[in-house]
Amino acid sequence: MADFASRDPLSPGFWDERFAQGFTPWDRGGVPEQLRVFIAASAPLATLIPGCGTGYELAAFCGAGWDATAIDFAPVAVANAQAALGPWAARVVEADFFTYAPNGPLDLIYERAFLCAMPRLTWPQVAARWAALLAPGALLAGYFFFDDGGKGPPFGIDRVTLNGLLTPYFDCTEDVPVADSIPVFRGRERWMVWRRRQGPCVPHVG
Repeated sequence: MADFASRDPLSPGFWDERFAQGFTPWDRGGVPEQLRVFIAASAPLATLIPGCGTGYELAAFCGAGWDATAIDFAPVAVANAQAALGPWAARVVEADFFTYAPNGPLDLIYERAFLCAMPRLTWPQVAARWAALLAPGALLAGYFFFDDGGKGPPFGIDRVTLNGLLTPYFDCTEDVPVADSIPVFRGRERWMVWRRRQGPCVPHVG
């Protein structure tokens, strides 16, 4: 079992230690099937991937002609992703999700183990930031981890809490089980698509 000095997932050092030691049980090592289907069925969208980790999904988006950018605040994660992604390396940016300003309007934010990496007390901030970054009609799509365990990360959510976070800003348009989950998420995640609607006033971004 790896021994880590940092216990605070809000610190880049927490994630740097784990990436540096190769302790990444949340990393599937490839692109999940429902994302492949979503990309193939959609016109290219301007996309942001927060907390990208190793960034496999970025290559899938960019390889299909999408204008996608991946961000992470952990320098080791960014360096690993840039080393792995070849022609798409410049699209991986070291940045804090809560202060990052995209170069232009976003059509999609892709959620993959970002919300569940964040302590629960930060979730209202995450939801508000998603909403601030997306104009009405834009999409929040990806994988949501449902679990009632107290410890994390990953920090699981329940349906009532997720709805409470997102329905002030978004309408859910797709909600299906996931068949190819990795062990840490198996049986406890769903692929969901949420469309930004005209909700409560949120701060202007960018």
